[in-house]
Amino acid sequence: METKVNLVLVGLFVLILGTLFVAVVLWLSVGLGHHEKPKLYLSVMNESVAGLNLDAPVKYQGVNVGKVQAITLNRLDPQQVLLIFAMIPDTVIKSDTYAVLATQGLTGIAYVELSGGSPAAPLLVAKLGALYPQIPSKPSLSTRLENVLSTAMANLDHTTANINAMLNDENRQALRTILKDTSALMASLASQKTNISRGINKAAITMDNTAQASVKLDPLIARMSASAEAITAMADKLAEASADAQKTAQEVGGGVHQVRVDTLPQLQKMMQEITELSSTLTMLAEQMKQDPASLLRGRKAPPPGPGETPTELVTP
Repeated sequence: METKVNLVLVGLFVLILGTLFVAVVLWLSVGLGHHEKPKLYLSVMNESVAGLNLDAPVKYQGVNVGKVQAITLNRLDPQQVLLIFAMIPDTVIKSDTYAVLATQGLTGIAYVELSGGSPAAPLLVAKLGALYPQIPSKPSLSTRLENVLSTAMANLDHTTANINAMLNDENRQALRTILKDTSALMASLASQKTNISRGINKAAITMDNTAQASVKLDPLIARMSASAEAITAMADKLAEASADAQKTAQEVGGGVHQVRVDTLPQLQKMMQEITELSSTLTMLAEQMKQDPASLLRGRKAPPPGPGETPTELVTP
């Protein structure tokens, strides 16, 4: 007796068993039943995101923490690119965290690098009315280099334009004239090299003579000092004589009737000395008035008399 097999039941059993097998595999591989939804963040890029594709990695300090879920243009500003990041839920994103577009090695594969996030900063939360928390962005390295090169090129163009404006036909002609005059001046100085050298030597000699003259000034200053001391001594002597005369006059005025015979000769001698001293000072004053230099070099010899010569000697 042959056993009949129900093919419909067999097929249904195989289908159910395969479905259960696939469900178990999925549950074991992705943790079905315990899987948490990724947390979404928004970032706005103000530069080209060429090379960045969907599902490109999002790294935080080099560690994979998510992927790029969506790339769209801002409808209000086409210069901006909106990026949606699907992040691992336990990833800590602070308010000072920022996103930068980067490339991986020499392959040029673009990804998003997150940096920053100080411990004291608060967690990043969505603003009122916003769907996602927004991570600020900064220019990428290539954009910064491009900006620097653009600025350098603009400055170079500006400098070139200024140089071209400065070196017009008139200024070039003036520069040629200046160079020509400078060449002529240098040639003239070269031809006068001997005279210039002679002038320098004369200047050196003049400086030596000046130094020697300054050495000779010391005795002259000493003579001036001696003459000043002599005049001071003469003035002191005159003051003493005046004091004696005043004293004698007081004695005479106080005792006119008691003048003795020996007082009169003494008074007469003192008055004679005062007269001689006054005459000497008068002659000195006249001499200095007529020839002030005589105080330094001495009195000149008197002019020769009739029949005398300057070199005539008188023999006994």
